[in-house]
Amino acid sequence: MDAFYVSVELLRHPELRGLPVVVGGTGGRGVVSAASYEARRYGIRSAISSAVARKLCPDAVFIPPDISHYVEVSHRLHDIFESFTPLVEQISVDEAFMDVTGASTLMGDAVSIAWALRERVMEQTQLMCSVGVAPNKFLAKLASEHAKPKASPSGIAPGYQVFEVVPGHELEFLMPLPVQALWGVGPATLAKLEGIGVRTIRDLAVLDVGVVCSTVGDAHGRHLHALSQGIDDRFVEPERIAKSIGHEETFSADLTTHDELRTQLVRLCDAVARRTREAGVAAGTLMLKLKFSSFESVTRSVTPSIPLTTGPSMVAALEPLLASLDCSQGVRLLGVHAQKLTTESGAAPRLFDEGGDSPQDIEEQWQPASKAVDSIVSKFGAGTIGPASGLDTRRPGENPFGPLSEDE
Repeated sequence: MDAFYVSVELLRHPELRGLPVVVGGTGGRGVVSAASYEARRYGIRSAISSAVARKLCPDAVFIPPDISHYVEVSHRLHDIFESFTPLVEQISVDEAFMDVTGASTLMGDAVSIAWALRERVMEQTQLMCSVGVAPNKFLAKLASEHAKPKASPSGIAPGYQVFEVVPGHELEFLMPLPVQALWGVGPATLAKLEGIGVRTIRDLAVLDVGVVCSTVGDAHGRHLHALSQGIDDRFVEPERIAKSIGHEETFSADLTTHDELRTQLVRLCDAVARRTREAGVAAGTLMLKLKFSSFESVTRSVTPSIPLTTGPSMVAALEPLLASLDCSQGVRLLGVHAQKLTTESGAAPRLFDEGGDSPQDIEEQWQPASKAVDSIVSKFGAGTIGPASGLDTRRPGENPFGPLSEDE
């Protein structure tokens, strides 16, 4: 989708069309989530601080994110995608892979399907999308980026809207691109590759795979070298299970006491647990993340004896990790992530009683109550019921891009 969060907001605020609009945290610690193409002309992009964005464009209009609404729109988009093919792999709230091989007899070639998809999305949602067509997922992703509108100080180019990497011409498309276009080339890997003279995908493709592996590691090197040749054998996975489910929250003022942090831990665990149950999975591992006032980040993980699905059991598993950390300098961000997700849940047989307050005991005790809570939330909406110590009108994750300003 093109500037998805902003585009959805403009449907609700059409008077802002044509203006530099930013969706993100509006407070001093906020982060940009999405920017309209008008805002991108000033150099505003996702992940930069809201304070920097305001300096780049003092006239920018900031809108706090409404994640639940974006997810609702995303579900509608997914239904449209599945009207073309059942082979849809959603990889984010605004992006998906579609295997249309089996739809070509009925709907025409892939490019025709792409244009029909754009038309149907516009008709049913009034939103724009860019479609990449290619023989594999990696190239289709790059093609979709190539199809998008481009913003520069001189104006906004509409883009191709649909762009095809024609079979037999994969390398012609791929080779001139910067090496950071490859999946897995972040700042650290880029620095290593630049150290051996690699700046474009062509530079990487002509190297011996052994040289690449010695620079960035064996598995990572083979992966990047294969991508530089346009090789990606992965299938579209319609039923792909998420690798992790998490919430992070940046606070408007640093938290320094265990009681303050525990209240937020309860809120985050309750939200993460509810999402695992909605997805039909359980947390095999839990990760706690803190970012201190110094901007230093630490993570701690624990693997309970059974996968967990309830908020209280997750709190019981993570609270000892929180207590082991010195938070007196101040914590600006707290995060909880459920990892190593599994569809298996429930208590395993035990030889000994663990005392009644272990995460496993609490999981057993709270499973029936959690199901009842889910029913209430489903009927009456989020925020109607929750843990007493953490019940808040703000939903965890509703503002993952930083706190709102005080007047909002």
